[in-house]
Amino acid sequence: MAANNEFLGTERMGRLLFRLSAPTICAQLINMLYNVVDRMYIGHIPETGALALTGLGVCMPVIMVVSAFAAFVSMGGAPRASIAMGRGDSEGAKDILGTCFVLQLILSVILTAVLLLWNRPMLLAFGASAETIGYASDYMAVYAVGTLFVQLTLGMNAFITAQGFSGFGMLTVAIGAVLNIALDPLFIYTFDMGVKGAALATVLSQAVSAVWATYFLTSRRSVLKLERGRMRLRPSILLGCLSLGVAPFIMQASESVINVCYNTSLARYGGDTAVGAMTILSSVMMFAMLPIQGLGQGAQPIISYNYGAKKFGRVRQCYKYLLLSGTVFCSVLWGAVQLFPDVFARMFTSDAALASYAKHVLRVYMAMSFLFGVQIACQMTFISIGYAKESVCVALARKVALLIPLIYLLPRLISDQTLAVFLAEPVADTLAVIFTAILFAVKFKKLPA
Repeated sequence: MAANNEFLGTERMGRLLFRLSAPTICAQLINMLYNVVDRMYIGHIPETGALALTGLGVCMPVIMVVSAFAAFVSMGGAPRASIAMGRGDSEGAKDILGTCFVLQLILSVILTAVLLLWNRPMLLAFGASAETIGYASDYMAVYAVGTLFVQLTLGMNAFITAQGFSGFGMLTVAIGAVLNIALDPLFIYTFDMGVKGAALATVLSQAVSAVWATYFLTSRRSVLKLERGRMRLRPSILLGCLSLGVAPFIMQASESVINVCYNTSLARYGGDTAVGAMTILSSVMMFAMLPIQGLGQGAQPIISYNYGAKKFGRVRQCYKYLLLSGTVFCSVLWGAVQLFPDVFARMFTSDAALASYAKHVLRVYMAMSFLFGVQIACQMTFISIGYAKESVCVALARKVALLIPLIYLLPRLISDQTLAVFLAEPVADTLAVIFTAILFAVKFKKLPA
């Protein structure tokens, strides 16, 4: 196996990072279309679009939790598998894959049952109002059925990119996204299914992606093969993977909690219009976060492989490229949002009042988004080299220790309480990046030269 992946330890770094990250960035952009396209179509439904969009926004915390469990397993297992490949331990890498696959099947069954049994109570707790609960419940009832496909698509695709096959990883996402774009208008408008149609299109698209990812990992093309004889839970492997997967899980699961905090606070101070604006803002935030995460995913197999091979100079070199690229991207997007917020707002709604309000608060919400490149570069490097404690600490700092308290504290200190809720994001971003940079500088300098 090491021979098949040796290019990760020998190819020129700039070209290698571009070759692996370009497909993963594209994959994240395409993956973004699953939710963004749904929101665009739903937000433009005649007469009921604004309320339907708000209802879909209430579903996002639940969807984030489902994705977080996929990351819990895959983003802990995939770097471990890459490190094993760097050491030449092909059998150990296959055992990791088999263990993670079984765990994702178990989690899928549990999550599906929870979503089907407690659909409506969860959505009401997450900020749905009497006007929006119907739309939210309709979407989630269909989406819950496809939990297995979401888990396998996101989970198994991480093991494809962990081998350096980022192009095939991109195909996993692209196949489903293109299908989703084609099915959305058909189900939403032609069949007049509304939000149920959007959910059905997503489920069917994820199903096709899941089949593709699983097929690839069992094919001859895959270096790291999914083999039936290795599909069993191994406690020693499980604990190592989950300890590293805690940070990505916290990152995504806390997004769900944060979404709930935002929705409930905004519903209290600004009503459905503010909650609807938050749906738009979180959609625009995806334009920043998902591509930069794709860049980090492209760097992950490079950093993990070279760390396992004890080529620490290449680990440092890859981090520097990751930091520079991420900062440039985030700065460009930040400039676009600050200059043209109305363009981003009108992508998601035809309602003039909602678009005008979203335009106003978008500049505030993303005021410090140019710092995300630093945050993601440090956090993904911690994960890639197996620094579980540090990655958890960074994940907890920004969202749990800073953002959630600020959502409730700032409205008590600022007279415009609704604006204060949105202001919590840039304040937390600034403090989190300072903390992350200091911690990373202390830990990373301890790597051998």
